[in-house]
Amino acid sequence: MKLLIILFLCCPFLLAAQTCEKWKVFEITLKGDKTENPFFDVNLSARFSLGNEVKTVSGFYDGDGVFKIRFSPNIEGNWEYVTQSNQKKLNGKKGRFLCIQPSPGNYGPVVVRDTFHFAYADGKPHYSFGTTCYAWVHQGDSLAEITLKTLSNGYFNKMRMCIFPKSYDWNKNEPLLYPFEGKPLTEWDYTRFNPAYFRNIEKRIAQLDSLGIEADLIVFHPYDRWGFSKMDRKTDDLYISYIISRFAAYKNVWWSMANEYDFMKEKKTDDWNHFIKMFADNDPYNRLRGIHNGSVWYDHTNPLITHASIQNEDTHRAKELRVKYKKPVIFDECRYEGNIPWSWGNLTPEEMVNKFWRGVTNGGYVGHGDTYVTEQPLQWPNNSSDELWWSKGGVMKGKSQDRIKFLRQIIESAQGSLSPSKIFEWWMPYSAVSYKNEYFLIYYNLDQPRSQVVNLPGNSIYSIEIIDAWNMTITPVEGEFSGKSLVELPQKPFTALRITKTR
Repeated sequence: MKLLIILFLCCPFLLAAQTCEKWKVFEITLKGDKTENPFFDVNLSARFSLGNEVKTVSGFYDGDGVFKIRFSPNIEGNWEYVTQSNQKKLNGKKGRFLCIQPSPGNYGPVVVRDTFHFAYADGKPHYSFGTTCYAWVHQGDSLAEITLKTLSNGYFNKMRMCIFPKSYDWNKNEPLLYPFEGKPLTEWDYTRFNPAYFRNIEKRIAQLDSLGIEADLIVFHPYDRWGFSKMDRKTDDLYISYIISRFAAYKNVWWSMANEYDFMKEKKTDDWNHFIKMFADNDPYNRLRGIHNGSVWYDHTNPLITHASIQNEDTHRAKELRVKYKKPVIFDECRYEGNIPWSWGNLTPEEMVNKFWRGVTNGGYVGHGDTYVTEQPLQWPNNSSDELWWSKGGVMKGKSQDRIKFLRQIIESAQGSLSPSKIFEWWMPYSAVSYKNEYFLIYYNLDQPRSQVVNLPGNSIYSIEIIDAWNMTITPVEGEFSGKSLVELPQKPFTALRITKTR
């Protein structure tokens, strides 16, 4: 007993009741006084400190008189906090918690590493294999659980998803909740958020995190019948401040300023630059920031954009664009596998897989989508209740996702981050990436040569494997290879070579 008293007197933090895992979410819940509009009238933040590490984060109103502050600690140890507020009941609240080591599978948030690549905060490489599921958070628990079960198969590690509801073909149903108080479809009080709406989204963010999936949150989009795409600058800023306060502490959050920003004609380039800067200035964790285009590309040289988010089907241009923008390049939309009448949504599964391989072996990252309808697929327009993965989630009807998972496993098993490489004769139809002189991955266009000369370093010995990217097989080539080596190829589509240094 005496020992416990001595420990408490000397190190009171050892007995701290509250703990939080590194990079997870520590939450402060406070009860405030009634005001006319707690979303607008009350300022709330907290200052968190551990030694010389200090972060100030904003709080938010969560309804029913409750205010919350969320914080994601990045250092293990004993943190202290104190709140600041213009409301006396919320001001000066002090506390502490112990940040403990991360559990297995918690690698921290994704950041940019070595200019063109991503990594988790603990140093583990992150290779982005994304999918699009715009309105899955607005479909209710039953369909969302099916979506999560589909994602649990490990095809993808990033999900593009809208914060606002979406109105488009195959997505005409009303959302279960709305982001603001008011009356549908357009009579909203933009100074009063609906906390239940945002609680639902953060529940989905947390569920994705439990599966190791990044939540690429689309802040604005043009496909709207409720007026949310036409809010004024003051309302936009209030909304952005609110979602930063609510969502930024989740380690798997990325910010996408818009889906097809250039189709939102009410907003100009100055607006988008303002939004990007607002996230850069106010997100205490500096989460990744991108902006997705329709027909007009944003200038991704903007230093406040962390990565280039591209809509374009020419994924082989990754090698060119990474040099132009000097940052990671993700073809978040390169058309989708499906059978709908829109040209952007009727790729064959073979071409979807081909686009992934061409993008990855040119030093970029690629995103997937599944747009199959089962009810009268040639009807136009098809606004049935059919559940397309791309819009509502559920199950995928395509064939590409298993092949994409196969590619993901190959890339994640590589010895390091891969960059474009030239080891073949210059006229051959291929793309290649490598890690130093230790690992090479080469992919041919669908028209295959019969054989290939591989110009390997002559001072090392390598093994070679032939990959069938469609049938998902890997076949070793007999022998050891060094210097200028001839490899016989199977003369069939979807052929790749994996070359690994053995000594």
